Amino acid sequence: MAVIHRTTMTPGKLELLAAWLPSRPWYEGTTRRPELAKAGGFRLDDPKGEVGIEFMVVTDTSGDRPLSYHLPLSYRGAPLDGADEAALIGTSEHGVLGRRWVYDGTHDPVLVEQLLALFAGNAEPQAQSVSDTPDPSVTAHLTGTPLPPAAATPAPVTDDAHGTHLAVAPGLTLHVTRRLDATAPTPEARGRVTAVWHAPDGTENRAPFAVLSDTTP
Repeated sequence: MAVIHRTTMTPGKLELLAAWLPSRPWYEGTTRRPELAKAGGFRLDDPKGEVGIEFMVVTDTSGDRPLSYHLPLSYRGAPLDGADEAALIGTSEHGVLGRRWVYDGTHDPVLVEQLLALFAGNAEPQAQSVSDTPDPSVTAHLTGTPLPPAAATPAPVTDDAHGTHLAVAPGLTLHVTRRLDATAPTPEARGRVTAVWHAPDGTENRAPFAVLSDTTP
């Protein structure tokens, strides 16, 4: 189980994300710098204990209305081999672990592998800020044939205005929700991972964070 250290990161996660978010096509930008607050999320364990895996929700209040974004993040003690420049969010000095490389986790094969394991019921979601504590609010389901083994190298990643899409296997696409909207219709899918986040007024919302679907030929 991953250990949550009560320490500092310099620069902090929200500071790194505020600089990175405006470069994403799915970010609904404003004329101001993002003003971010944590709004929810969960973690998964790396079975090898080497990579930190977090699915963070942040709410941006810099615009006319608050917008919440889902950000899969991976934390590494060294650069990720084979990752392109767009995958790196930044580096930070961790008070216990030293320098950490913070990645957009959709480019990290360890995060993608564990997310697919969650779909298949082979990984247990963990509380975001407490060590060794399952998070029962996160649900996952999968229908149809079993998933193929995850690739050891990063899957092809495409970002557009609607989110992030990964070709995780022939005929199978993983769609990662970026802009969270509890009122959006739930699409037909082979599987989905659903979790909660909180609005600035404290209201609890729930929506799919990731969806698996068969790719149309």
